[in-house]
Amino acid sequence: MNSAEPLEVTLVIGSNRHGRFGPVVADWLLAHLRDHPDLVPSVVDVAATDLPMSLARGPRAATALADVTPKLARADAFVVLTPEYNHSFPAGLKNLIDWHYSEWRAKPVALASYGGLSGGLRAVEHLRQIFAELHAVTVRDTVSFHNAGAAFDDEGTLKDPSGPDAAAKLMLDQLAWWARALREARRTAPYAG
Repeated sequence: MNSAEPLEVTLVIGSNRHGRFGPVVADWLLAHLRDHPDLVPSVVDVAATDLPMSLARGPRAATALADVTPKLARADAFVVLTPEYNHSFPAGLKNLIDWHYSEWRAKPVALASYGGLSGGLRAVEHLRQIFAELHAVTVRDTVSFHNAGAAFDDEGTLKDPSGPDAAAKLMLDQLAWWARALREARRTAPYAG
């Protein structure tokens, strides 16, 4: 694989609540992913998956996994977008993570969040622990939206994009660096094969 090849990045939209704000932030993130010269984005939306809450394999799980698993498997990197619910991230996102293992291994994960006063940062810190257990690398810099509903206008445009745009550039540049390094490293022990 040529190191100059574009990197496939899967944006995971982590909320499945009715009336969720996630798609607004996801559209903003997707614009940044598409504008980055090294990244080719795809999307996995937790709300569009039908994974059972039990890890029992069956027809329902097989159907949901057939759609989601290939997107995660072929990704060189991930951007996980999470709200903060009760000082953590949503159960549907945890369910998606738990249904997969090797798809996350030795790949970088950038974390973006939104919420009230904390901007979802407590959810981000919980996700760092989980992705470390899955042998994924979380990039240091994040994008978070404090009082997210007030940051965007009715058309989904940021009222003051300067800070978030700079944060997104830094985060995605770090993600691209890690994705290139780890794509090469996955070819060697202990992660090869």
